[in-house]
Amino acid sequence: MRRIEVASFCHASYHPSGVLSERPRPSSSVDPFYQEDPLRMNIRPRFSLSSLFLVLSGSCLTFAMANGSEVAAQDRVTNPPKMPQPAARDGVVSRLIARLMPNSHISGKQLSDENSRRALDLFVESFDPRKLYFLKSDIDDFNRYSTTIDDQVTVGDLSLAYYIYGRFVQRVDQRVATAMELLEGNFDFDRDEQLVIDGDAAKYSLNDAEARDRWRREIKFHLLDLKDEGKEGDEATAQLRKRYRRYATRWKQTTSDDLLEMFLTSVTNSYDPHSTYMSPGTLDDFSIAMRLNLDGIGAELREKEGMTIVSRVITGGAADGHGKLKPDDVIVSVGQGEAGELVDIVEMPLKEVVKLIRGKAGTTVRLGIKPGGDGNVEIYKIVRARVELEDSAAQGEVIEHVMPGTNSTMKLGYINLPSFYMDMESAKREETGYRSSTRDVARILEDFRSQGVAGVVLDLSRNGGGSLTEAISLTGLFIDQGPVVQVKNSDGTEQVYADEDRGTRWNGPLVILTSKFSASASEILAGAIRDYRRGIVVGDPTTHGKGTVQTLMDIGQALFRNNRQNYGALKVTLQQFYLPDGESTQLDGVPADVILPSLTSKMPVSESDLEYALANDRVNPTGHMLYSMAPADVVNRLRVSSQQRVSTNEEFGELLRRVDLYVQQKDQESISIREADFMRRRAELDAQKEEEEEELELDKTDDVVFRDTYYNQEVMNITHEYVDALRAKNLASVD
Repeated sequence: MRRIEVASFCHASYHPSGVLSERPRPSSSVDPFYQEDPLRMNIRPRFSLSSLFLVLSGSCLTFAMANGSEVAAQDRVTNPPKMPQPAARDGVVSRLIARLMPNSHISGKQLSDENSRRALDLFVESFDPRKLYFLKSDIDDFNRYSTTIDDQVTVGDLSLAYYIYGRFVQRVDQRVATAMELLEGNFDFDRDEQLVIDGDAAKYSLNDAEARDRWRREIKFHLLDLKDEGKEGDEATAQLRKRYRRYATRWKQTTSDDLLEMFLTSVTNSYDPHSTYMSPGTLDDFSIAMRLNLDGIGAELREKEGMTIVSRVITGGAADGHGKLKPDDVIVSVGQGEAGELVDIVEMPLKEVVKLIRGKAGTTVRLGIKPGGDGNVEIYKIVRARVELEDSAAQGEVIEHVMPGTNSTMKLGYINLPSFYMDMESAKREETGYRSSTRDVARILEDFRSQGVAGVVLDLSRNGGGSLTEAISLTGLFIDQGPVVQVKNSDGTEQVYADEDRGTRWNGPLVILTSKFSASASEILAGAIRDYRRGIVVGDPTTHGKGTVQTLMDIGQALFRNNRQNYGALKVTLQQFYLPDGESTQLDGVPADVILPSLTSKMPVSESDLEYALANDRVNPTGHMLYSMAPADVVNRLRVSSQQRVSTNEEFGELLRRVDLYVQQKDQESISIREADFMRRRAELDAQKEEEEEELELDKTDDVVFRDTYYNQEVMNITHEYVDALRAKNLASVD
């Protein structure tokens, strides 16, 4: 039987749930043996399981692999002291996950060799996304087990995870030692050479000599980057030494829970990117986040290749109020108060970054930001705050719009809806007047009607979703009644959720403004309006494309029918959304009828940018009424006239130039690390960022609902022309 000695240390990793989380503490090093095996039973989502009896034994330092040959002596990794050991529960959790995924996942698929291949790639990539540490021979070694992970997880065998992890720690120590040695020497900054920055385009080094050369280029890049920030010589090399030492230490502080989460999440991610395993510590953090009892800047962060990247700025939070922090920005340093030391956080675990950023409401945190990930570091001072419902509630404003080149003036109503929300506690208590997005939008629409607006724009461009119930009821403000969304369950059954309230609050012209950040519940509303031909969609080519529903299954409850013991949780995709006409919002999103140029449309932030995202498919359409508010000839005319206005607008022309530059930067597989070329590129980036900052400052006005930007003006131009076109067809009344 092939046996592999367990290697050392662990990884601080975060499941891609969109929730900031920290790592758990070490757990005991014992292995479970069961007198009764719960995993032989037919486990369903309701977890009707028999009682279990746990017998503990001593810890085991080696694990059996699935195939039957011995590891060559030269392939063995020596166990350093204080290595992580699998906890008593780890094998049991692994086996349970192996049963829950096929039984609960929307696909209904059994674990297979395809899952194994995907899981292996994801697990290895989670350690070394830019291929800086492992050698090609390491990958060849791991690939021998590319079809065994499904079998190993099913029997609770985690030996491959520890084997790969041990090899990685060995390589990290080697590469860091090389980096320290290289930092003692000199670098030729006039030498014309490139650094590969795209992990997909990079190749694993064939030997130590190739690895050394790649690290020489890597260090040269970081020295130039620091020089651009004003740090040179001993200061720069000292900062890099500290950074690399911290990186090596980071892995050696990892626990068995960390490694279990990484490995099992690689398995669940082989089904889809939203199915993850949460370790006990991550589950605790998730629960804290759901209770909203922490103060901070109001941003979702993710870790990529050692960098802390902004995923989303939460509407109504401190960063949103500050106005400058944007998705795709990279945080490189964090300082406390007005003058606290700025701490370098590159290669710092996300859990530690979160600790630095969190703090009491009213206190100041300073963030060193590289906007978009490039250019000079800018310092943002943000006063921490708690997101309040009022800050993220719907707001409306009546706009007196004048059509360019004409004297035509029209009252248009604009509603900014950042989320689909409801005060759940007040609703449960059946209190009258509780807050909800539907109630707030209904009040705004009543005000619009009293002021005689001719058309309404509902802005969902920054709406990441929220309550499904609210999405359905809010859609009902614009349609008489009928199906809004269909849901397919993991057992193949389908349900239709409909607006059952007769009547509307607004039956006039309706424009839904969307972007690539419009997700989930936003896509349900926009898609239903489009299917009903009730209005038109304007904005990015498509919305985000998240058409699935996840549920959280408590592992302790699954095993013992109670959650007194924290064994972590499985977040699994068990349902998929479909629009009334049968098309899923998954992956493809909701297309816009009239497309406007934007930077967000080019950002890699949609469902289709995620690895192994579920495919788009269809179910049978449901019967519903059709309105006459989106005639094909009207929509085509709106597209043509908008394109003509955009093509002659100088500000849109400048936007298109910036979009092209952004795409070029994002598509680059390598960059020059010759100093003259590097600094020239950096100057171009800095100039672009400065222009964007100046534009942002001009547009930013406190307490303004509708921002009078060239982009929003064009949305209003489209709406104005849309109302006129419907009136010409007697499809909209003239007040």
